[in-house]
Amino acid sequence: MMSILRRSIGLFLVATVAACAPASSLRVMTFNVRLSYDEGPTRWDVRRPVMVATIRDTQPDVIGTQELHQRQGDDLVRALPQYRWFGRDRRGGHADEHMGILYRTDRLRLVTEGDFWLSDTPEQPGSMSWGTDLPRMATWGVFETLGRNPRRFVFVDTHLPHREQDAQAREQGGALILSRLPAIAKDLPLVVAGDFNAEPDSGVYAEFSKALTDAWTAAPRKQGPELTFHDFTGVGKKRIDYLFVRGFQIKDATVDTHHEGTTYASDHFPVMATVAFEK
Repeated sequence: MMSILRRSIGLFLVATVAACAPASSLRVMTFNVRLSYDEGPTRWDVRRPVMVATIRDTQPDVIGTQELHQRQGDDLVRALPQYRWFGRDRRGGHADEHMGILYRTDRLRLVTEGDFWLSDTPEQPGSMSWGTDLPRMATWGVFETLGRNPRRFVFVDTHLPHREQDAQAREQGGALILSRLPAIAKDLPLVVAGDFNAEPDSGVYAEFSKALTDAWTAAPRKQGPELTFHDFTGVGKKRIDYLFVRGFQIKDATVDTHHEGTTYASDHFPVMATVAFEK
């Protein structure tokens, strides 16, 4: 009972801060939502209320998802009408997994958006290179805060290859993302969100941490476990989900372990950070 009360008080404070947050600060999240094909106790219809509650309680301004099916994105914005989502799936349509980006329309305006594939032919939907078994891509959006003194920033969302033998493909895909950021983001503040399928001792993490700041590592205040993939057990196994930023001061970071009974929203915990524009 006390743990429920503490969470309720904490979430009330989060909601109050989020509702009153000035345009100079944002709450950003990465969330591998787990595709909707599961059966049994981890099927989407069972998990959906827990995911809706997680988002409703924490109220991130923008969420980079991975493994999102159109049905899931539509379910979430139906339950959370202040949000919209966009993105193509990894085949270039809407029948497969999306790197869909959700955002609060009461806080942000989507200025422009786009995507590219992690391959030797980035503009070709569904393209694959470097020995991967599935197409991998990045979805991005340029956003503007609403209200007085609007500020613009760029949010990029990706999901790197998952197999053990894909280390080189993860590095090449990550290098492609980093190489395209100057054209997409120019000098705007930037967030790169994603399931990297790589731990902090990996080559791809090293390259991103040279170019950008890992929000979890740099946060002066942290809440939750460091390990983000838990395989529906609630016990973290690996840290593979990241928020990398540029042009923001990091206020805090949270790995949210919310569950209802034995039901978790996903086999990953979402990572969230509060960030403030540096200038």
